[in-house]
Amino acid sequence: MSMLTPPGMGGKYRVTGTAYPRMSRKRSRRRIVLAVLGSVLALALVGYGALQLIGVFRGDGPKRNTAAGAKDCPTKSPEAAAKGGAPAAATASAPAKPAVVLPQPGTITVNVYNATPRAGLAKAVGDELAKRGFLIGTVGNAPADFDKKVPGTGILLGSPTTDKAVFAVLGTQLAGTTQQTDTRETADVDLILGDAFKELSTKEDADKALALLANPAPAPVKNC
Repeated sequence: MSMLTPPGMGGKYRVTGTAYPRMSRKRSRRRIVLAVLGSVLALALVGYGALQLIGVFRGDGPKRNTAAGAKDCPTKSPEAAAKGGAPAAATASAPAKPAVVLPQPGTITVNVYNATPRAGLAKAVGDELAKRGFLIGTVGNAPADFDKKVPGTGILLGSPTTDKAVFAVLGTQLAGTTQQTDTRETADVDLILGDAFKELSTKEDADKALALLANPAPAPVKNC
């Protein structure tokens, strides 16, 4: 037995020549695999962190919706959110607008002038407007400034101070008229019939148009 061999140990642990016994265990394969996986995971985390840091310095971030016409929906106020209420602007429809006070046909004096070659047109239109409650003033051929010079349906002519509602109420009786003013100081309005005029709107259609003027529909509200 060699002098290098500890007492009581022989066999494969005996030291012979330059060979020394190996006292350590063999490394487990599982530990090697876990170590490799841990290294790979650590490298992945380092790489991901580096990409995020680069994105911060480049100004990249969550993109907001900046498409043309896109609008943010109103958010709840803290009080409404606490109570579970929805924002007022997100309701299905807006409250109805109050009724508009329009001048009555009986308060509007209309002068009916015929600027077309059709004989008797001014009288026929004046008679029908009278049946619908309008006050009829002068009836006859159009002045020289307008005679045979109105290609459209007609012209509503009043003073600069004439209420726009007067034009609107009279305009419900025939579609396509234009509005003009002159130097008169009276409250009467001229209806000058043009070449495109065929007939007045039906009374039913005129009444519906008046109702819409008096009670405008509420504007649609965006639902979020």
